Amino acid sequence: MILVFDVGNTETTIGLFDGEALRGHWRVMTDVARTPDEIALLIRALIENDDVDRAAIDRAAIGSVVPALTAVLAEACESAVGAKPLIIDARSPLPIHLDVEEPLTVGADRIINTLAASRIYQRDTIVVDLGTATTYDCITADGVFLGGVIAPGVRTSAETLFRRTSKLPATEIEPPARVIGRRTEECIRAGVVLGNAEAIDGLVRRIKGEWPTRAVPLVVATGGLAATFKPFCREFDLIEPYLTLQGLCIAHDLVSSAS
Repeated sequence: MILVFDVGNTETTIGLFDGEALRGHWRVMTDVARTPDEIALLIRALIENDDVDRAAIDRAAIGSVVPALTAVLAEACESAVGAKPLIIDARSPLPIHLDVEEPLTVGADRIINTLAASRIYQRDTIVVDLGTATTYDCITADGVFLGGVIAPGVRTSAETLFRRTSKLPATEIEPPARVIGRRTEECIRAGVVLGNAEAIDGLVRRIKGEWPTRAVPLVVATGGLAATFKPFCREFDLIEPYLTLQGLCIAHDLVSSAS
């Protein structure tokens, strides 16, 4: 089995794969203040709570956009399960091409999404990743990352709204029952969810309008809020919340076989 870590700025998503099957998955807060021992204890607890034999985990991979946590997590992973993880980033020998001006600055998550989309869908794809930022990754069928868009994430924009206004209460991000809210919380939900849905659809349409070939790209939504936005985003073709975790498994196999 392989244990994979998608380290985002706010949350870290952990996946455990048995072959191609996702055996377990967990989300924890990304916390750079934790020591390797603390993180190792957390990893062991998550695995053991799902009745997984740690001895069956023989591989691991990390994709991280938080450099300060990467080495700490790698040490913790090796301590917890005995598998030294591969770090997947822009320097990894992957069969993709980063066709941008500064390829070494492309985040690990976008690199992994490029690999996953090109291998799984084998067609031009726009990956909309709803995390701390909402990113739009433009990927060709043969694994070329064309660039994309980075916008404030749904929770990021909502938290800014709550911080900068004195009378608006913090509200859970839930689908609104209607557009015209009759309570403050309903108004906020409509603005946050429906406003972001319209922004996502609008940006996807603009990206399609600039697409360099005649192919119509597949639009795949991933990330923790992908399912929440499925009913509201008309441009989504597929919802795959764990695309990045799948990409980490693919990346590990490719890098391991190349070394």
